[in-house]
Amino acid sequence: MERVICLGIGYLFGIFQTAYIYGKMNGIDIREYGSGNAGTTNALRVLGKKAGLIVFLGDVAKTVLAVLAVRLLFAGSHGEMLPLLGMYAGAGTILGHNFPIQLKFRGGKGIACTAGLVVTLGPIVTLLEAGTFLLSVILTRYVSVGSILVVLELIGVLAVLGQNGYYGMSQNHLNEFYLISVVLACMAVYRHRGNIRRLLNGTESKIFQKKGEGEE
Repeated sequence: MERVICLGIGYLFGIFQTAYIYGKMNGIDIREYGSGNAGTTNALRVLGKKAGLIVFLGDVAKTVLAVLAVRLLFAGSHGEMLPLLGMYAGAGTILGHNFPIQLKFRGGKGIACTAGLVVTLGPIVTLLEAGTFLLSVILTRYVSVGSILVVLELIGVLAVLGQNGYYGMSQNHLNEFYLISVVLACMAVYRHRGNIRRLLNGTESKIFQKKGEGEE
């Protein structure tokens, strides 16, 4: 039951659509411009660098807050599985961001929310994921490449750390923990299927290049 509660808490945080709200404050529905995606990169391309930064920080913050809320709620009763419950909260936030009920399930792709989840998983994970994302985007100038790489890398990073006692959970809880990371990675890759097609066709737009469709 606690897992469902955590997913629900995360979903409620996730439907706070930063890109959509910021777009409306500027007189547009962000989903009708650029890639049609309510996320960081589309906000960056359509509304500029300030908008991209605000949307990114907002989406990171809502995931962090969801995880913190779950930790506060269950610290006294489920302390031995708090990292797992935090993963459920993060997954719920990503689901709410990607499929917000109030916007007819048309949201983003969840990468900034995933960044927020990464922050809650510890400094080692944060540094590794941030390094991979920045390096891949600098080298390729494709946000989609960085986004896909980090969600795939996260599976391996969590598995290595988890098996070495970093999260202090039982093996059953760890297996569930890893499974959520696999599901989130699969969802992220699926949400980027259009980007993958454009990468293969050589038509994907590069960062700060105002053409084609955006990524996040």
